[in-house]
Amino acid sequence: MAKTKEIQRRIKSVNNTKKITKAMEMVAASKMRKSVEAVLKTRTYANLAWTTVLNISGSCELGKNLHPLLNVKPKTNRVGILLISSNRGLCGSFNSNIVNKAVDAIKKHGDIETEFILLGKKGLMVNSRYGYKVAAEFDKVDFVSEIKEVTPIAKMLINDFLNNRYDKVFVAYTDFVSPVKQIPRVKQILPVDVNTEDEYLGIVGQDEKIGTTKEYIAEKEAKYLRDNDYKYIFSYEPSSEKVLDQMIPRLVEVQLFQALLESNASEHSIRMASMHQATEAANDIVKELVLFYNKARQAAITSEIAEISAGANALKK
Repeated sequence: MAKTKEIQRRIKSVNNTKKITKAMEMVAASKMRKSVEAVLKTRTYANLAWTTVLNISGSCELGKNLHPLLNVKPKTNRVGILLISSNRGLCGSFNSNIVNKAVDAIKKHGDIETEFILLGKKGLMVNSRYGYKVAAEFDKVDFVSEIKEVTPIAKMLINDFLNNRYDKVFVAYTDFVSPVKQIPRVKQILPVDVNTEDEYLGIVGQDEKIGTTKEYIAEKEAKYLRDNDYKYIFSYEPSSEKVLDQMIPRLVEVQLFQALLESNASEHSIRMASMHQATEAANDIVKELVLFYNKARQAAITSEIAEISAGANALKK
């Protein structure tokens, strides 16, 4: 009986765990729906805004000296990476994937001094596991609805770039493709440079690899010429300096906001899937334990019957 009681305790424990994982799955599903809705509402604007600023950066008529955020520095000595992770675990490989992607990007660009700016507590593993310096850490909320959540981060990164603390600034985030597919990516934010070799174009939401950012812009310009029979140009009022002073920081801020939305949608999708898998695993464990319990109970009953029969036979003799 002791063995059957132990199995019963394990069944009860697993069932309690299953209730928790099921509840967490439902919460994550609710957050995922809201996050995906927010991503889809802003993605088109974010893509168009980034394409606009890239067009400005690559314009031959404007050159590279109209605004400091468009100027590519001759040598890269130090880079800053905004790493967007989660605050909690139980979300599969979400955090390890984006951290590994950021570390691979650093190794790909050579031995350059790198500092991380963290948005999400789990990003601290870049320091504990890999030893990279953490320059700042910001609080991250589970559901983002306003761009003011990233405004302090954007201002800090822009100021650090303008003050020559960083020669390049990147954002490492997880791009939401679908509830079952999320892609970790590292995107250059500053300087705004159409010639940067970006594996995924630097355009959020793009699922297919179709070339570099420069090739992407060239394709868009060719399509525009085919459709309109003339080349568009940029004009500024009252002046290019005043317009770009307001426009480019705002567009950088929009990109960080979109990256945060993408990461949140990815996080909740992965957590929902992980909790669903945990619930299914608990169901399988309970089925196995019930089978073991029935076998143990049947063996105990058989043993008792055998003992009773043996005693009865002994009395007859």
